[in-house]
Amino acid sequence: MFDIVIIGSGPGGYTAAIRAAQLGFKTAIVEKYSNLGGTCTNVGCIPSKALLDSSENYHSVKTRFAVQGIEVGALKLNFQQMFLRKSEVVKQNVSGINYLMKKNKIEVIYGTASFVTNNELSVKAADGSANSVKSKYFIVATGSKPSSIPGVEIDKNRIITSTEALSLSAKPDSIVIIGGGVIGVEMASIYARIGVKVTIIEYADSLIPTMDKELGKELQKVLTKTGITVLVNQKVQAAKNNGESVTVKYLDTANAEKEISAEYCLVAVGRKPYTAGLGLENTKIELDPKGRIKTDTRLRTAEGNIYAIGDVIEGVMLAHKAEEEGVLAVEVIHGEKPHINYNLIPGVVYTWPEVASVGYTEEQLKEKGIAYNKGKFPFSASGRARASGDTEGFSKVLTDPKYGEVLGVHIIGARAADIIAQAVVAMEFEVTDSALGKISYAHPTYSETLKDAYLMASGSGALNI
Repeated sequence: MFDIVIIGSGPGGYTAAIRAAQLGFKTAIVEKYSNLGGTCTNVGCIPSKALLDSSENYHSVKTRFAVQGIEVGALKLNFQQMFLRKSEVVKQNVSGINYLMKKNKIEVIYGTASFVTNNELSVKAADGSANSVKSKYFIVATGSKPSSIPGVEIDKNRIITSTEALSLSAKPDSIVIIGGGVIGVEMASIYARIGVKVTIIEYADSLIPTMDKELGKELQKVLTKTGITVLVNQKVQAAKNNGESVTVKYLDTANAEKEISAEYCLVAVGRKPYTAGLGLENTKIELDPKGRIKTDTRLRTAEGNIYAIGDVIEGVMLAHKAEEEGVLAVEVIHGEKPHINYNLIPGVVYTWPEVASVGYTEEQLKEKGIAYNKGKFPFSASGRARASGDTEGFSKVLTDPKYGEVLGVHIIGARAADIIAQAVVAMEFEVTDSALGKISYAHPTYSETLKDAYLMASGSGALNI
């Protein structure tokens, strides 16, 4: 009998397991695949970032080095080596998770878990054998899987998801990507940088539609310069595998039918919670209309001893959101009273320049009728950005006119993914825009764009170049 059993070993799952072990619980983690780490480590966050860095390095050498006086001669892309490196990075991360499980004395059980009762799982191993696993508490952290749209059937051959796109055996000539969200634009960046003809077809009127509109507009300009064709306000109707190519049919803004063919069609229209085969029907656990497990604010399901976290419940599907929820669930079981401010969970897009955001978007503030001041400072006016040649983008802050409280921060620019952490701290501890404009920032740094945006929002003028 265990104290806590976690189903799923992604970032939410393994973080929950480690925290549980730290608090003295007898802990086990159940994983249906042969490697720990879930989607993020194996076919998501980690491999995509490895390829994003490799492809950006190649693209920089090809397009930016000459002006810096660096002559590299004949440039050659070794596609197989690039993807082999990606696999090695994944392997290292999986090894790290395995080490943490052993270090914290967490029992790892491989197999597919299904609830028999609210206190017992049946875990079916790869060889077909089944074992009973009993526990006082369970945490469901089974994550999500790619979803599609009517008329588009994913065959994992020519009509693929990001999973297959991260493991192609040869460089394709062309790819059509359905969806201009985070996954779509990141995959587009990887392939466009290495010379693949990429077209993004997005239903909304801008890229990354869940983020601040100005970020999406700026990103579209950047991607277009890279050679990516971006089609917004388009409605995909169907995708057909022709054997060696795919034809995608869509309606344009005038509702006229158009079509485009490419070697592959990558479907990046979002993800859906993975609950199939969990045996939830043998418990009191309920699903909402979107197939997500219903929980209360403490992440408890209708079964008081079963919790759920991450992509399988309501909220943004982000690895770090799952991690925070994993810790919260375990600490609630331990009798503590932790809290997550979901408005302060940052979102990041790892294109180059990077995109990062936290808090309210400008559109949300307008919709809610909340007054705000706006400070916006371009990277083109940053000495550090000029020195590195990374002058695209801006830092934008939205603050309360009366008290100076920071309501939202939105950045597109070099190292935005790292800079956004300062904004999260500032919002968590309610530091005002004027105070954030007065503290010392190292010069020259990209973060100074944020300082000047704070100064502008507070009513002061920008100070840096």
